[in-house]
Amino acid sequence: MESHTHANLARALYVALAAGDRAQLDALLHPEFFGRTAEGMPFGIGGEHDGPTAMRRNGWGAIARHFDALAEPEEFLDLKDGRLLVKGRYRGRGKQGGAVLDAAFAHLIAIDQGRIKSLEQYTDTARWHDAAGPLRTVLLDIRDHVATLRLNRPDKGNAIDADMADDLAEAATQIAERSDVRAVLIAGNGPNFTVGGDLGLFAGTARERLPNRLRRMIDSYHLAIDRLTSIDAPVIAAVRGGAGGGGLGLLYVADIVVAADDARFALGYGALGLTADGGNAWFLPRMVGMRRAQELFLLNRRLTAQEALAFGLVSRLAPDDEVETEAVGLAVKLAAGPTRAFGAVRRMLRQSFETGLSDQLAAEKDSIVAASSTQDAQEGIAAFVAKRRPQFHGR
Repeated sequence: MESHTHANLARALYVALAAGDRAQLDALLHPEFFGRTAEGMPFGIGGEHDGPTAMRRNGWGAIARHFDALAEPEEFLDLKDGRLLVKGRYRGRGKQGGAVLDAAFAHLIAIDQGRIKSLEQYTDTARWHDAAGPLRTVLLDIRDHVATLRLNRPDKGNAIDADMADDLAEAATQIAERSDVRAVLIAGNGPNFTVGGDLGLFAGTARERLPNRLRRMIDSYHLAIDRLTSIDAPVIAAVRGGAGGGGLGLLYVADIVVAADDARFALGYGALGLTADGGNAWFLPRMVGMRRAQELFLLNRRLTAQEALAFGLVSRLAPDDEVETEAVGLAVKLAAGPTRAFGAVRRMLRQSFETGLSDQLAAEKDSIVAASSTQDAQEGIAAFVAKRRPQFHGR
């Protein structure tokens, strides 16, 4: 009878996980629950989780953030030590476009006083990596014409290492190739936007190897910046916590930057004996002025959110817990706009610092003439005449 009860509890667990039923999970898990997910899982999911909340958030929750997958139990076996062994398969797919997930699992489950006290996961982690797709350190979600690009190394302050540089280049390429993307939102998981380059990577690389390693990493990162700057879709950045170093390049590609009122900004190169990357030497003097840029580089001055707003580095401030809500609202609004016209304006504004007045006037003429033939322009003009709200489609 007891073994039958244990199997029923385990079955109830898989049903609750499939349904995302938090109340049922709370009822099933012992207050002293301990979980262990397999070492080697992608996205740093593997490890120990002490307590029901930790398992929900960092174990099962992390899997749900990266995968659309279900655990399908196939066999329940009672072990001599009183634990239950459940064998089955995980089936689904990664949210970043990898292979279909079909991975065997074995769960060792201990039950105490009618509740699940521990679960140890063993699975074919290679299959999980195949399903995870090409992105390892960033999340890319495209829905309703908005691409959300989220830095995902929260335990490292979203520091940019070689993997993240490659992932940003891949994500930017995917965005550039999607004609249905009409706005982009860039944000970071955890308390920081990005602290910039991964100093642990720099310190852990031999002196003779560091130049080539930096060159490869920055090549990928700069490709991401170039592509995000060149697309038609407007870009919004949501900045919480710290933003620094080369990571500021992700602010520069944005057309509107919403920052938390307690956010912090710094270059940091002078303290490291380094120069600049991420477009800092090009974008910064154009945004804040040459004198301010010189001071920020040479004195390693840190800016508060209020100073960053006054300098023109960010567009607007919001309370920390409202930053992403406001940024999402702006992205949705811009995604409903005339995307091709937005793209032309993005490019003309950036080239205006290098273009003489006569050439800029000619560029504006050519641009507005080309825009006048688009479906969105015809819709905008007709809506204005009819005194109604235009319905743009990005064409």
